[in-house]
Amino acid sequence: MPRQRALGPRSPSSCSLFALLCTARPGLGIYDTFAQLVAVYLPYFNFFKVDSASCGLFPSYGPLVSHTSHTMASLVETLTASGGPESAGFLNDLVGHLWPNICVAGGAMIKQIAEPMFAQMLPAPLNTLHFAKIDLGVQPMTFSNVDVHKVDNGGIKLDLDVNWDGSCDIEMDGKMIPKVGVEHVKLSGRLSILLCPITNVIPLIGAAQVSFINPPYLKFNYTDGANIANLGFIDSCVRKVVQSIIAGMAVLPNRFLVKLDPFNDYFKTYQLPVGVVRLTIESGSNFGEELKSKNIFKKLVHDVPDCYVTTSLSGETPGWKTATVKDNHHPEWNETRDFIVSDHDQLLALDVKDSDTASDDDIGLATITVKNLLLAHGQKQDLTLMHKGEETAGKLTVSGKYYQFIPDATSIIGEENPAEIKGLLAVLVAAVKNLKGAREQLKPSVAITWGAHKFQTVVKCDVPGGAEDIQNPHFDNTFRIPLSGSIEGAAPVRIALMDGKNEIGAVEVPLEEVLASENLALLKEFDVGNGQIVKAGVVIRGTKLVE
Repeated sequence: MPRQRALGPRSPSSCSLFALLCTARPGLGIYDTFAQLVAVYLPYFNFFKVDSASCGLFPSYGPLVSHTSHTMASLVETLTASGGPESAGFLNDLVGHLWPNICVAGGAMIKQIAEPMFAQMLPAPLNTLHFAKIDLGVQPMTFSNVDVHKVDNGGIKLDLDVNWDGSCDIEMDGKMIPKVGVEHVKLSGRLSILLCPITNVIPLIGAAQVSFINPPYLKFNYTDGANIANLGFIDSCVRKVVQSIIAGMAVLPNRFLVKLDPFNDYFKTYQLPVGVVRLTIESGSNFGEELKSKNIFKKLVHDVPDCYVTTSLSGETPGWKTATVKDNHHPEWNETRDFIVSDHDQLLALDVKDSDTASDDDIGLATITVKNLLLAHGQKQDLTLMHKGEETAGKLTVSGKYYQFIPDATSIIGEENPAEIKGLLAVLVAAVKNLKGAREQLKPSVAITWGAHKFQTVVKCDVPGGAEDIQNPHFDNTFRIPLSGSIEGAAPVRIALMDGKNEIGAVEVPLEEVLASENLALLKEFDVGNGQIVKAGVVIRGTKLVE
């Protein structure tokens, strides 16, 4: 008897997707197209193949989400829960069909963003570099190892590996330097995609926020590289700029926001950091001592080293630097530093160096994810140092504690300790409404001031034929301020509407008003004068040790 197919939808083929895209109505917008794609592919996301323990225990808290207190046991349950990896075949089909379009759009974006950064960040004459040609080739990016979770506010989080190992044809030219060609690019990393808020109106998802959890691996192969003088220096400079662009746009804590619904509510979209990891660098061992099986250290260190450790989370700069312990193969630091965590898979990179008069020597690099640090339950862990991909005899001993962010200000009322993060102040700037003035002359932005902290959104300007209304611009921007002590009697948050360099209205938000708000989140439309509105929010979070 022939075996019957299990009930359920058939997996869509690449042909069905291609037909969908080709038969779209004339003038079909991106939101409608996305809605059709969701209709075809949504059944094949096993959104609820997630252990119940992974839902809502350690969420990325949105400002309006209520809080549940947790224990170390629930943290461990959350960190180890997973619905299991899912196939990304449909996504690879989609990207494969769209790759020619992605190449055109991506090439234009690369040129538009990278060339001004070359001019600002590179030394002369490299600062004259510009793209003469950008062809990203025919090999599309591929995705794999998809892990799907629900987040506490009802949104959906997808983590997936991305890999691009493609031949391309990129030419860069400049004054007083040879033409530089890139023939191959390798890019790999793990992406996090937040889909929220989930709505009952097509396209069902308000926005997608895309970010690499950690800085991706990036390598360029150059055309006729052996004949280019100083290629190593050029490559280092170019990659530094590209990595800086990626980090600033789409490496946690930064997320690249793509609105799927033009009326999306930013307050329901932004995800606050999840907590604080308190890292202690305890000690090191076997730094510079020759071992028969690990004699690489004799090459790394020629005498007794003067060691220090620089630590960063997800590549954030500047990193934290310990004191230098002089003349010691087994240094002890016992120094502690707090880091704000956006995702438990973020990587702590600990770079051990030997301080030297001329230049500091690399001893080795140790890495550990926040998740693995916390799964040790606060116990010390010995991390092996790696040097240029080779294991060394050196060990670095670390330990950690975890404090979750909660809508409770107890931790930030009282004694101050500049070395500890006891809470968080976040200012969300969503949009401006009813801006007065001639459209072609307006240059709106929003400036935030709190004590010595000053921030400003990008300055917008009118683009003829553009999608955005310059008199009602959206900013969708958040500024974070770590709190190290008491906020009692602290200055109010000042929100100023700017037109170019001129302030045209402002409002002051007392922290007492925020503390009196539900979930310590004051989210509203502020009238800054003359009927002009700034839609903004001020959110306060305290911390609580998970034990």
